[in-house]
This record gives sequence, structure tokens and C-alpha cells, in this order.
Amino acid sequence: MKKVLLIYLVLIIGIITWYYAIGKENKVFDNSKAAALKVSKHSIEFNQSMQAVMDNYYQLTNAFTKGDTVSVNESAGQVKAALDSLKIDELQVDSAIYETAASIWGDTKTEISGLQSDPSLQAKKEALNLFSNELFTLLLTIHYDLSKLYWQECSSAFGEDTPGNWISEKERSQNPYNTNNCAVVKKVINFMPDSTAQ
Repeated sequence: MKKVLLIYLVLIIGIITWYYAIGKENKVFDNSKAAALKVSKHSIEFNQSMQAVMDNYYQLTNAFTKGDTVSVNESAGQVKAALDSLKIDELQVDSAIYETAASIWGDTKTEISGLQSDPSLQAKKEALNLFSNELFTLLLTIHYDLSKLYWQECSSAFGEDTPGNWISEKERSQNPYNTNNCAVVKKVINFMPDSTAQ
């Protein structure tokens, strides 16, 4: 019996010694809560293609703030190319979402083509509003989860009580309709995975 107790005592002393000498330095026992990994529900390829659409869209809205028709047309072409390359087929795993998203995706491509062909800057702004609405609906449908986005509205973009909308990365952004002091965040798109451990 004494032999068994002696063995247990040696084991306990060994574990305590190991913990303070080696284990503690390597933080084997960590009392802090570990942050959960942020994992998107979409593949890397889909996210990269969707982010390309958004990056080019931000360049497009920026071109509108400068009132430069040439830059607007160039940016619109880049948005269209990014939309054409969107990995939409990945969504086929959920047929209900895929059918809806594919239909909206088609509408976004139609609107961006219309924006390119419109002759005047004013007509292009109206097309931007239509395109932004379609893109916003697509983002909601696919549950875009790479970052938080802001759905902005200028209530007087096209005259009194005729609003214009756009999507921005930041809560405060430049108004592509070039109307001062009328930008309001109407909705926040935030499907980002929870970054805190439960």
C-alpha cells in the first residue's frame, strides 16, 4: 500500500514540476477563452470572385463622385467583367437560393450594361441606382459574409423625394450622386461569422 502511495506521490510531483517548468511556458493550460475562427460559408474561389465585384463597384461609385464619364465607363466595364466571372454555380448546392441568386445576377448584368450604354452622366446615375438595388438584393440573397457593408440612401438624389442608393464599405462615404448632406445609412449588411467563443 505504501508503495502505491509513493508511486502516486512521485507522479503528482512530476506533473506539477512539468507544468511549472515546461507546460506553463508553452501555455498548455490557458484560462482565456479562445476566439472562434471566422469561417465563411462560401468557398475561397466564390469569395474572391464576389470581392472582385465589390472592389470594382467601389471604384465605380468613386468615379461618380468625380463626375468623370470616362472613368465611370471604364469602371462599369470592370464591374461587368467581374460579374461575368462570379462563381455563381457554387450556389447550386441549395437549389432555392441558386435559382433566386442566378436570376438577380442576370439582372445586375443587364443593369450594368445599361449604365455603360447611357449617354449622359445623369442617365448613368439613374442606372447606378438601379444597379445598386440589384447588387444589394444579390448580397442579401447569398448572405455576403466577408465584411460589414452599408446600404446608403440620398433622399434627394434625383430631386425632392426621389432617392438614390448605393453600397459602401464605411458608415460615412462619399455620395456618388453628388448631393450634399443627404447620405443616411438605411441598412447594415452583416452576415459575418461570429468571432467570439460562446
